[in-house]
Amino acid sequence: MSDASPVDQPTSPFAYTPYRLFWFARICAILALQMQIVATGWRVYDVSGSAMALGFIGLAEFLPSILLVLVTGHVADRFDRRRVINVCQGLEIVAMLVLWMALWDDNTKALWPAFLSVTILGTARAFEMPAAASLVPNLIPPAIFPRAVALNSSAWQGASIVGPALGGLLYGFIGHWVFALCALLFMVAFILVRFIKLPPKTNPAAVKKVSLETLFAGFRFIWGKPIVLGAISLDLFAVLLGGATALLPVLAKDQFHAGPVMAGILRAAPSVGALATGLVLAFWPVRRRVGRVLFICVAAFGVGTIIFGSTSSAIVAGIALIVMGAVDMVSVFIRQSLVQLETPDDMRGRVSAVSSLFIGASNQLGEFESGLTAHWWGAGPAVIVGGVGTLVIVALWCVLFPALRKVDRFPGALDKG
Repeated sequence: MSDASPVDQPTSPFAYTPYRLFWFARICAILALQMQIVATGWRVYDVSGSAMALGFIGLAEFLPSILLVLVTGHVADRFDRRRVINVCQGLEIVAMLVLWMALWDDNTKALWPAFLSVTILGTARAFEMPAAASLVPNLIPPAIFPRAVALNSSAWQGASIVGPALGGLLYGFIGHWVFALCALLFMVAFILVRFIKLPPKTNPAAVKKVSLETLFAGFRFIWGKPIVLGAISLDLFAVLLGGATALLPVLAKDQFHAGPVMAGILRAAPSVGALATGLVLAFWPVRRRVGRVLFICVAAFGVGTIIFGSTSSAIVAGIALIVMGAVDMVSVFIRQSLVQLETPDDMRGRVSAVSSLFIGASNQLGEFESGLTAHWWGAGPAVIVGGVGTLVIVALWCVLFPALRKVDRFPGALDKG
């Protein structure tokens, strides 16, 4: 970015036009995605009456990120990341229009066009996520990158709170036309990214021609970097074991003796805590002892999980979930900052693709693990065991990754500002 000294540079990411354009594009895209998820679920169930169809919809959207992980990161490192994002947003617009037309007729029983459109959407997201994550460090100076992480995460959490509610509300009023609105939001995101201008030197460097070596370079880099490996794997196992929200419907009914309204409020509680914390971090980011803070926050997440699984009070459960969302936001903030700042620019796409795969897989497998252990022991004990498991992982990772625990500050970050 600018050649000015860190002292002379603005300390807010919003002071940089490329980042502003990216951030508002991200808001539009996340809103569209969250609205689409809710509307698609309702529409497919209205048309088919099949719960199994809903499961396959989720699988169709997630599977491309697994199958294409070796390719998506390579593309983000080899080509202009802005163009990659634009192509993906174009595919997302097409997917929304196909979904709109596929579910137009209330009497239709053919769901394959809907599965096709969701697969297109999942494929586009698989390429877009590593390109977007690795583009952000090119938009602002490294010194204020952690603040950008906080603002990006706040955008995600805010849109994740508003998007599902807005999608359900609009579906109730305008039905399948909500997919046309999602396409319009993706179009706005497309235009905003199109206007991002960067100096030529910030474009990804050309990488070697495609080979097994370059495709697996992201995995090899992560394995050889204890700080990056420790940060990603700590998050993976913490989410895998501590993913308690998947059991909310069961706990709300059987343990908290609450109805669907309270269950919905509890579902939103972690996002509320995360959003508030993200806004705080955007102004007052963690600057010192970041490794130690990371471990403390993941441990606090485990303690919150145990409280959530052991209480019979919906109010206590809600407070625990808010705290869990808050400390999870701090850990995400630190992990993303460390991973991006410790990774060379020509590797960020491949590393981001692997990181995104691990995070997505841990969420999906975490829900499966929660369901399986709840079937064995009951929902409350399953959540408690998951929280204890998270604490065990924290203790073990403190021993296995001392370099991560001893990290004092982010590379190139400002001490003040």
